[in-house]
Amino acid sequence: MIKLYGFSVSNYYNMVKLALLEKGLPFEEVPFYAGTSPEALAISPRGKVPVLQVEQGFINETSVILEYIEQSQAGTPLLPSDPFERAQVLALAREIELYIELPGRACYAEAFFGMTVSEAIKEKTKAELLLGMKALGRHGKFSPYVAGDSLSVADLYFLYSVPLACGVAKKLFGIDLLAEFPAAKALLQRLEQNPNVQRIAADKEAAMPAFMAMVAGKK
Repeated sequence: MIKLYGFSVSNYYNMVKLALLEKGLPFEEVPFYAGTSPEALAISPRGKVPVLQVEQGFINETSVILEYIEQSQAGTPLLPSDPFERAQVLALAREIELYIELPGRACYAEAFFGMTVSEAIKEKTKAELLLGMKALGRHGKFSPYVAGDSLSVADLYFLYSVPLACGVAKKLFGIDLLAEFPAAKALLQRLEQNPNVQRIAADKEAAMPAFMAMVAGKK
């Protein structure tokens, strides 16, 4: 059976978890916070989550894991079969990661964990988030899903990246990133009604106290 290594608070872990659930695949969750111990690095070369364990060994990096699942497993498709349409979905996913998720992540420490981030980093994050959301508005279809009429890998990145970026923008800059993006707001509301998304949200909520205690212990 496939094993998914990571923890329920990780947004990247939850992207892969949702893909597995949406495809109806059996899998086992293995609690794993990674790190730099030899044991952890034997599973994850950079000490990151998530990691997928299959019969042949371990697969790391979320985008690679998602493509592996699509190519090797049955179930509901999350990538189109047409090469051009597939490229559009993968480009949207990459754009969300590079221009929304990663800029927002630079300020997670201050927005969510009570730490301090330099003003230079915050200004860079603010500018990049505004540009990233504009790019998503130009490229995304939102009809009703990010790339079209069906759930795709792009929606996994959207669901587990944009709300975090919105949290950063609201807490640190007083900006509502979705104020002029009603289609994105409507899609988030739609996705939140998905039973698998609700299951993942419940698992995250249950795991959050222990995660926050761990973070506090590392300050």
